[in-house]
Amino acid sequence: MSTASEAMALMLEKVTTENGFIAALDQSGGSTPKALALYGINASEFDNDEQMYGLVHQMRTRIVTNAAFTGERILGAILFENTLDREFEGKSAAQYLWQEKHVVPFLKVDKGLCEASNDVQLMKTMPELDSLLDKAVAQHVFGTKMRSVIKLANQQGINDIVAQQFDLAKQILAKGLVPIIEPEIDINSAEKSATEALLKSALLKALEQLSSEQKVMLKLTLPETDNFYAECIKHKNVIKVVALSGGYNREQANQKVNANHGMIASFSRALTQGLSAKQSDEEFTNVLDATIDSIFIASKT
Repeated sequence: MSTASEAMALMLEKVTTENGFIAALDQSGGSTPKALALYGINASEFDNDEQMYGLVHQMRTRIVTNAAFTGERILGAILFENTLDREFEGKSAAQYLWQEKHVVPFLKVDKGLCEASNDVQLMKTMPELDSLLDKAVAQHVFGTKMRSVIKLANQQGINDIVAQQFDLAKQILAKGLVPIIEPEIDINSAEKSATEALLKSALLKALEQLSSEQKVMLKLTLPETDNFYAECIKHKNVIKVVALSGGYNREQANQKVNANHGMIASFSRALTQGLSAKQSDEEFTNVLDATIDSIFIASKT
């Protein structure tokens, strides 16, 4: 077995068997200004995208290199392509995560959302996905993540979302990577429960079409009914079902993860909530450590 294959096997074992959660550090162009603002850096402090991405990389570096951020409580971290092209402490970002922190690296591969149609937002086309996946493989990334959004209980729209997600998942699996399928349901949807019912049915049908070797992960909005996605969690083709915070604050999100047995967190805003560029290293570490611990505990149920 090659070194790369050995690493993939160890990463799979970690994600499958250990307790923890997945840190979502994958804010892209559209969400980066908001993430920076919440961190205490406003738009007047950068003039262009290059400066903006430099600042958000400083934020991510401060998080990832902190002593509180380790594989003891964190299973994996999702990176944006811009981060994959950068380094943490002199090592490529993905290799640093695994080799120094024992945190499994994932890569966000989608390029944003289309305009709404049939009450959903499909992903924009990805003509360069193949080359991006090759880059991920070369960097020893374990898996990918791709997000689409569902607004209302529209059967056609939900079928379209699931079909697109699984078509792309098969392309990703063919490269030896593990896809995280993320059909997010808007937490403010007026039809959230009905939408969840349609989505679960569509997901289970799509999962049944996979071969026994095709293993995926699901990233889902926390449901209205506790343990609603138990069938997905137990499915033979599902490695893990992870939960997005979706706009819930950390306390709300942790409570909901805790109430859903077998579901683990994959938080972005709820992870960085309370962190500030103005904090001393000690203050920053204390807040990050407490945050990581709260999400870890919620994800153990």
